[in-house]
Amino acid sequence: MRPTMVSPRTAGLSSLWRSRARLSPLLCLPASARYVSIPSSPTSDSPFRQSAKSDLSTSNLLYNVPSGRPSSASFSTSPLLSESDWDHNPNLAISNFSELPSKDFGVNQHMIINQEFKEALRQILWQFRAPIRYAFAYGSGVFTQTGSAAAGSTHPSPPAAIKNMQQGSGKMIDFIFGVSYTQHWHSLNLHQHRDHYSGLGSFGSYLVSQVQDKFGAGVYFNTHITVNGTLIKYGVVNLDTLCTDLTSWNTLYLAGRLQKPVKILRDHPKVRLANQMNLLSALRVALLLLPERFSEFELYSTIAGISYMGDLRMVLPAEDPGKVRNIVSSQMAHFRRLYAPLINNLPNVTFNDPRCNQSDWIDDPDAILAMVQDMDPVKRGNMVRRLPEAFREKVYFQYQSRYQIPRFEFNKMMAEQNEKNSEIVRRPEGGPFERRIAADNHLQQEVSTSIMKTIRWPSTVQTIKGPFTAGIRKSWNYLMEKREKHKKARDLEKNPIEKPVTKGTKKE
Repeated sequence: MRPTMVSPRTAGLSSLWRSRARLSPLLCLPASARYVSIPSSPTSDSPFRQSAKSDLSTSNLLYNVPSGRPSSASFSTSPLLSESDWDHNPNLAISNFSELPSKDFGVNQHMIINQEFKEALRQILWQFRAPIRYAFAYGSGVFTQTGSAAAGSTHPSPPAAIKNMQQGSGKMIDFIFGVSYTQHWHSLNLHQHRDHYSGLGSFGSYLVSQVQDKFGAGVYFNTHITVNGTLIKYGVVNLDTLCTDLTSWNTLYLAGRLQKPVKILRDHPKVRLANQMNLLSALRVALLLLPERFSEFELYSTIAGISYMGDLRMVLPAEDPGKVRNIVSSQMAHFRRLYAPLINNLPNVTFNDPRCNQSDWIDDPDAILAMVQDMDPVKRGNMVRRLPEAFREKVYFQYQSRYQIPRFEFNKMMAEQNEKNSEIVRRPEGGPFERRIAADNHLQQEVSTSIMKTIRWPSTVQTIKGPFTAGIRKSWNYLMEKREKHKKARDLEKNPIEKPVTKGTKKE
């Protein structure tokens, strides 16, 4: 017997809109009510600005409902896209936030952190004269990770906000910079910050940009750089390369990083749209990897673990083996902010826990809710069909091999499927092949193999690029720090330190 699901789709609309917004449980609200009315940034160069009158807390993001039932027009501000088909027929040629499907589209991507710390991170960006169109900070230097410890790097003279936020640990802060023109950007940056580059910089911006774009995942890292007294590492990526990975999963190198909480410091409408597609894809893949019943913690751990499958650093003693667990356990509220609105928009998954009726569960890190998904092969087949294109092809080839389908028949089947779905602009539907995949007992294994095949080569090449882009000395120091961190994590697993339980503690 199927369990009774707590879902907005089972509640009467009249009762939904009579409910008081601040007391309404998450899954007793229509999907459009998940978004807060926050004006979007007017230009791609402008940082995301919070309205002083707006509450961007996770609770308000999920609970805020305008008085009266809103019209559908109030959620669509662009003639180019509609709220209903943004993930199936996206227009990635947009250049303005007003062209997004709705004015608050993708606000779930913006994590709330300490205001002074955020401004200190933004000040680092202003030290680069080369134009940065999109930027985010990520990693344990920005978000606390349970069990993580400083690996030996210390900031020379950091701003008080960074020192206070890191509590004296001195962890290097990681950034990704999205740029429009790779060679031009490096030309300007080499002129201003020649000391950021290894000997490779002596050969000029052309060679630097070629090493970035032609090898690995299309990212060029400068590491152990001091800016504003703060030790940082920054990676440079072309915006088109970034958006391709977010929408197609051709490497999962940056898409995987953005599937976890990051602090966006400079936003861009095209990237926001592409990343929303990336988050939805990560949710779908996690559901394909999970059984019918699972916990909220298991869902977020599965999502966070996607980018580490096949990563060379997880094979070598160069990464904390408990990294995924540490990330999720200390950032539960951030993961809810990222994924809860998307969960509520999918028809085949829902929270199945009476604690949803409590208004404070969202900000409670100890509230791990039960969840349930519909295992109907038709619905799961649709999820398979809607996977990112490059990744979906890998899954198909895995099953072509498993089912021993001759190449000619397989190509014919794919051509017929593509022709059929070309007539369905908005919502691609899974056919017999996708439904067979969805019902297969080896689905988890084949999806995991496809993830590893996607990640292994680009992540390995990025690792090999390290000594060339950062220099041998910096690369060696970085590797030693990672190994020391790995050793400390192993020691902590053998001799765990008990910590007092602090329920409901907010980190922001």
